[in-house]
Amino acid sequence: MDIGYIRVSTVDQNTARQEAAFDGLGINKVFEDKASGKDVHRPGLERCLEVLREGDTLHVHSIDRLARNVLDLLSLLSELTGRGVSVKFHKENLTFTPDKENPFQRLQLQVLGSVAEFERALIRERQKEGIAIAKAAGKYKGRKPSLTPEQVAELRKRVDVDGEKVARLAREYGVSRQTVYEHLKRKGGAGHSEGT
Repeated sequence: MDIGYIRVSTVDQNTARQEAAFDGLGINKVFEDKASGKDVHRPGLERCLEVLREGDTLHVHSIDRLARNVLDLLSLLSELTGRGVSVKFHKENLTFTPDKENPFQRLQLQVLGSVAEFERALIRERQKEGIAIAKAAGKYKGRKPSLTPEQVAELRKRVDVDGEKVARLAREYGVSRQTVYEHLKRKGGAGHSEGT
């Protein structure tokens, strides 16, 4: 089978460019994620990896759509080719197959992956510089708090008075346990055991 994988970073981004790479290839199924590539535990990718079988080919528009760093990329490629799956990156015109190791292709992959990592590092640096400039000008407000003061007060009561578990409350409020603990600590909330 020919399986496609598409990833965009946000819900607003368009998948048309990546879908166009698959035109005329007879792709049997396409899996999609709208999530950051820094997380290898993406629902679409996990379903895609479950479906792929020996003899299948995974089609991806470009390297950075599959992984955000060289280590993750090489790990995924090793896993897939080890299972007998070929991986084709259309933009870079690279194909990795299970039946042969191509040292030149692996070198190309590492160089391209390193360049992509370097570009992301530059973007992050520019973002930090932009935030510093905005802060100096008094224009930077920071990230919106994940919980309102009212929610924090309710959390504190439910943990300290009612003895509810932080893990359950974190799920209910759609935040991490760490976020709950941080809010409880800010005004001296003790917090109880994590629970499940």
